[in-house]
This record gives sequence, structure tokens and C-alpha cells, in this order.
Amino acid sequence: MALPPGFLDEIRTRLTLSDVVGRKVIWDQRKSNPAKGDFWAPCCFHQEKTPSLHVDDRKGFYYCFGCHAKGDMITFVKETENVSFIESVEILAREAGLEMPAQTRDPQAAEKRDRQTKLFDVMEQSVRAFGLSLRSAAAASVREYCQRRGLTGETAKRFELGFAPDSRTHLTESFREKGLLEEAIAAGMVIKGEDGSTYDRFRNRLMFPIRDPRGRCIGFGGRAMSDNARAKYLNSPSTDLFDKSRVLYNYGPAREAAGKTQALIVAEGYMDVIALAQAGFGHAVAPNGTAVTEEQLAMMWKVADEPIIALDGDKAGIRAAERLIDLALPLLAPGKSLRFCLMPEGRDPDDLIRAEGPGAMQSALDGAVPLIEMLWRRETAQPHDTPERKAALDQRLRAMLNRIQDPGLRNHYAAEIKTRRAVLFAPPARAANGSRPQWQGGSARGRGRAPSGPQPATRASQLSRTATQMTEARVREAGVLAGILLHPHVLPKVEDPLETMRFLTPELGQMRDRMLELEAEPDDLSARLAEGLGRDPMGILTSIGHQKMHPLSRKGLDLAHVAEVTRDAIARHEAVLTAEAELSDARRDLAEAADESWSERVKQVAQERMAADTQATRDKADNGENALGVRGDIQKLLDQRAWDRSARRG
Repeated sequence: MALPPGFLDEIRTRLTLSDVVGRKVIWDQRKSNPAKGDFWAPCCFHQEKTPSLHVDDRKGFYYCFGCHAKGDMITFVKETENVSFIESVEILAREAGLEMPAQTRDPQAAEKRDRQTKLFDVMEQSVRAFGLSLRSAAAASVREYCQRRGLTGETAKRFELGFAPDSRTHLTESFREKGLLEEAIAAGMVIKGEDGSTYDRFRNRLMFPIRDPRGRCIGFGGRAMSDNARAKYLNSPSTDLFDKSRVLYNYGPAREAAGKTQALIVAEGYMDVIALAQAGFGHAVAPNGTAVTEEQLAMMWKVADEPIIALDGDKAGIRAAERLIDLALPLLAPGKSLRFCLMPEGRDPDDLIRAEGPGAMQSALDGAVPLIEMLWRRETAQPHDTPERKAALDQRLRAMLNRIQDPGLRNHYAAEIKTRRAVLFAPPARAANGSRPQWQGGSARGRGRAPSGPQPATRASQLSRTATQMTEARVREAGVLAGILLHPHVLPKVEDPLETMRFLTPELGQMRDRMLELEAEPDDLSARLAEGLGRDPMGILTSIGHQKMHPLSRKGLDLAHVAEVTRDAIARHEAVLTAEAELSDARRDLAEAADESWSERVKQVAQERMAADTQATRDKADNGENALGVRGDIQKLLDQRAWDRSARRG
């Protein structure tokens, strides 16, 4: 559509950019200066708490110093409402009290627009009609069903739930009388049979209106109230308004709620979304009875960088997660991924919330695993106990890596898989000494927990450690536990790495075990630990040294920052233990080389390499990488010595 000259200028004259942006943000009163048209707020495009979004009313432009988003009021509406240019102009024109110019240059476009307006009218009338039916005496059993599902009247009103009576003509006759029967057929609300007869599409169903990002009803989902219905759920057909592959249920409200939480939950069905919203998780959406599509995935990433996929805890849920992984792999980008929250077997989010409450749901969400973990579980679920099966696993992993389009991201995935593969295929003794093994000990949560204190297979390498190394390990272990005690609410976020962390200090390992087994509220963690240990746990840790100046000792720190620091500390600890084991193994390889000069050369190489790569170890520790590479350099020396001996014998 071609807009007449001056129309956009008229919109900008009637509206200020701060009015438009102010609908989505909360201005920072200390930093903003309204008198000068200068406004600052936390950015609505990315996760932050500081006011980095700057709006200049005089120039009519906004800019974020954090994510570098920028533009004018039209751009802002396009990005936040997920609409086209002309749709953003329409939104602003309505707000400014202006009518969109007549489309005299394109009669066909004008006709199409008039028809679309009638289709939207049909859908809104259907919403009202179904809502009235739900409040009628004939819908008493449907209201009882909603109550059994735990839905309140307020929730039913919020989601505009309705009821389609068990009648073939409930809507058909109404639209016929209003002269909108053809539009009702085009909108998918009325079916026209081959014999020319017309009848309602939805009958005896609990109705869920589906709205687009602008809040306009474009379709319906209907849940059968009879066990004899052909389909439990029935959606609107594809129409000029509705394409189920390009729509997410509750997308508009979830996008707004996600502006506060910077998160998005993707559930499987309508009832899951409604139950989540009623429990306080308003940032939830669902596909419309189909597998997630590329278009829907792109919509999710516009709201959150890592949407959490909360699927049913059954085989169907696992298969849905695997299909989504295959879809997402070529589309992954730096900062754009998925996390997976698998419900307890046989339950969906709605079941979990009704049975155990919102707290259980939050715990499940906190335990969501990254895409790489789901991928690894899938690929290693098949047997890999023979050379042929190992080769088949390698082939599958290579094919998976090749599907990732972004080169940098593909390299990071390759490094992560290499680390996991080394642990998976490591000989038992090697895994105990140098890698992060899959410990077989049970735990309260069903996962393996790294044992506390020296294990039989690691005693030899530990005997070679100096007293200084043991002390340093004890300080690192105490630091991890102290950080968690100082910020107990972080425990669910670091549970997995903490559980597999190797403790060389038995007393601290026992403290870790007790910490993971307690079913205490976060604020009671220290007190409950003290009951079990018979001593103040923080007193034990601070007596070790360096803990009084702990980097997390300040209160009020951001929980995500605390979790990141804690995970990094665990990873660094593991990297150092691995490096020490590498050096210990190399020394054993040199047991026959008693030559003093060679021993000194080995020591020199190890020291030089460790000194040069200390920073690299810190940088790569979060990936569990051993950046030292000590054993490799020493092996080169061994190979060289063997060559020298061979040459002398020759």
C-alpha cells in the first residue's frame, strides 16, 4: 500500500516516541529528563536491569547501548509487536486518532481489506457467542469440567473460554440472519457440504480462542466434551486469517509477560498454557496441536534467547523433543538455543501444578537441560559397546555437527562433544584418574554423584600430589560450597555440576552430599546442614582460608551471576584435577627413564606449558576442557628419546 505524502509525519506529530515506547518499559526516573524529551529505561529487547535504552523525543529515535537496538516509533512497533511495516502504521494511526488513507490506487487490495475486516468480525462474534453459551444452563457440565481441571472463573474469563453447543445450526443461523454466512464459511466457523448444506464446525466442545500477536481472534481450538467424538481436539482449518504453523497460542500475552521474566515456556497444549498462567507462569505458549515449525521457532526466539520446552514426560514427549532438536540444529545461532524441561513420567505441566503446586513446576523449569545435553542423551542411548557401534555413533555425531550452519557455534559443539566422547570411551582406570567419569553411585535424584575423597583407582595419582596441591584443592572445594551457602537460592541452578564434582576432602564431600539430599527451603539450608553435621557449616568453610574474602560474599547479587560464578569455579576445579592427573600419568610413563637430565626436562616442559596456559584454562573451564595439554608435550619428549636411543643403537 502506498501512503500519501505527509501521513507518517502527521502520525509523528500527534504521537511522541516516549508515549509509544512507554507502553513496554518503565522509565528510570533518576536518569530521565522529560522536560528535555530525554528518557532512559531497562531495554525491553534483552535481559538486563540497568537503564541502557535511550529515547530522544526531539529526534524521534531510540537506541540501546546494550543490544544496539535502534529505530523510530514504527520500527519499535514492528519489533515489539512482530508485525509488518503497514500493520505498525495502522496501529500507530489508530492511537493517533487517524484513519488509514483510502486505497483508491488498488481496488483489489481495498476489496481484500474489506473482506478481511468482515472475517475478523465473524471471529469476534463467535468468541462472544461461545462465551454466552458457557454461562448458560446447558453448559453446567462443561463448567464442572473446568472446575475439576482447577480453572477459576477469572481464568476462564481471562482466556475467553467458551462452549460450542451440541447443535448443527447454533452459529450458522445467526450468521445467515446477519448476512455473514459466506464470511463465516471462509473463516472456518461454518462448513458447507457437497450438497450445499451448511452446519457448525464446532459442536459440543470447550472452545479456546486463538489470537494473533495484535490480539485479533483468527481461529479456535475445541476440546470434545464427549468420549465418542472423532477427535479429542479440533482446530480451525487454514483460512485467510489462520495458519496453525505460523501461530502460537497465547503469544501476545506471553510476549508481554516475558518482558519481565526474560523467559518463555513452550508447552504442548491449551490447558497446559492456561494452567501455567493461572499458577503465575504467564510467559507460556503452545503450538496448535502440531509439531513446532520453523516459523514458530523464529517467533519464540523473538521473545527469548533460550525458550524452555516443557513437554510431557512420556515417550511421545521425548519424541517431540527429538523432532524439535532436528528442526532447530540448522537454525541455531550464537545466543539462540533451546532448553528442555521434561516432566515426571506420565505428567504434563497441568498435572504437575495441580498435584504439587507452582513450586514443583518452578523446580522442574530450573532443572531444564540445554539442547546439547538432550542431543547427547539421544545419540548415546543406542548401544556403543563394540568398535562398529562406536564408529556408528561417531558417524551420527559428525552428521549432526554438519547440520549446524554457524561455523563458530559448530566449533563449540564439536569441542563439547569431543570432551563428552573422551569420557564415554575412556578405559575405566583412565576415567578414574584423568577424566570426568560417569560415576555409578546412586543418588536421591537418580543421577550419578562423584564420590567424596580418594577412590581406589585414584590413590596412585593422589600420592604423587604435593601437600600444596591437596591444600589448593581443599580451598577450591570450600569456595564452591561457601558460595552456595551464601546464596542458597542458587542451589537448583548448579545442582548438576555440583553433583558430579570430585571432592578430594572427604569432610567437604560429605557436606556436598548432605546439601543435595536435604529437602529444605533455601533460607533454611544452613540451619538444616548444621543439624546434620553438628557444626556450623559456614564456620567449617571459613576456617579453611580465603573464604572470608569470597567473591560472592556481598548480598543482593544477581542469581544468574552467582550461578555462573559457581559453575565456573566447579569447572576450574575439574580442569586442575584433570591437568594434575595428566602430569601424574606422564611421570609414570617416565618411570623407566631415570636419567636426571630427562626428568628435569619433563619438569621444565610441564612448568612452561602450565604457566603459559593458566589463563586459557580459566577461559575454557566452563566447557570442561583441559587446556594444559601437559601429557601431549611430555609424550613428544618420550618419542624423541626413543628415536635418539634407536639412532644410537643403529
